[in-house]
Amino acid sequence: MVNRIAVEVGIYHGVVFDLDGVLVESEHLWEENWTTYAAANGYGWLADDTATVQGMSVPEWSGYMATRIGRGTAPEIAEAVIDGMIRDLDGGRVGLLPGAAGMVASAAERVPIAVASSAPRRLITAVLGATGLLSHFDATVSSEEVPRGKPSPDVYAEAARRLGLDPVRCVGIEDSSNGIRSAAAAGLTVVAIPNPVYPPQPDALARCTLIAASPDEVRGFLIAHLPEARGSVGAMANEDGDDEGRGESA
Repeated sequence: MVNRIAVEVGIYHGVVFDLDGVLVESEHLWEENWTTYAAANGYGWLADDTATVQGMSVPEWSGYMATRIGRGTAPEIAEAVIDGMIRDLDGGRVGLLPGAAGMVASAAERVPIAVASSAPRRLITAVLGATGLLSHFDATVSSEEVPRGKPSPDVYAEAARRLGLDPVRCVGIEDSSNGIRSAAAAGLTVVAIPNPVYPPQPDALARCTLIAASPDEVRGFLIAHLPEARGSVGAMANEDGDDEGRGESA
């Protein structure tokens, strides 16, 4: 049963997507690579560890691992885990979620769109390239490029800035507790596609305007709340007296 919470009727000017768990099925691969690295270095990775690091930037989670494991440096750990994720991508283990491509294409036809992800830059680019989505995006932001990872608002605020938009005029699409908290803290209207394996906490879901069952449902929401065409964004900006336009591409 889809739970709709105070759905706002209005037109938004941009959309910012999370990557893992929203566009591609890869959250379990992060956990697998964290677990494998930890086990090889004498530490038994716990579900609580996964819950702690989900949404963290690369420097944050690799620093956490270095502390928990008690050996290796954060850069060494980060390189090893990310190399494992790249191998999984090359091996065909990272795939688009059903409906994700249509959701992205429908949004990109109407407004500028961005990715705001905790994944490192090289993995974001590799995943979007491999899945054929890269050309749709006007900007991509990794949380390693901002001071703080999720749940802090930095990565979503930066994504909106690169699109040239006020965050309150953007929709954020998320699947995890810390991602939802991050987007909400930045001022975006948040739509959740809850991850069934790592479900968001109730306090996070309470911040969402829509809790959707699938990317297809999110696509319907976006079609209903975005302009008909890209040109409408500039027109509305002029009417409001805002200097909004297509932002820089990362």
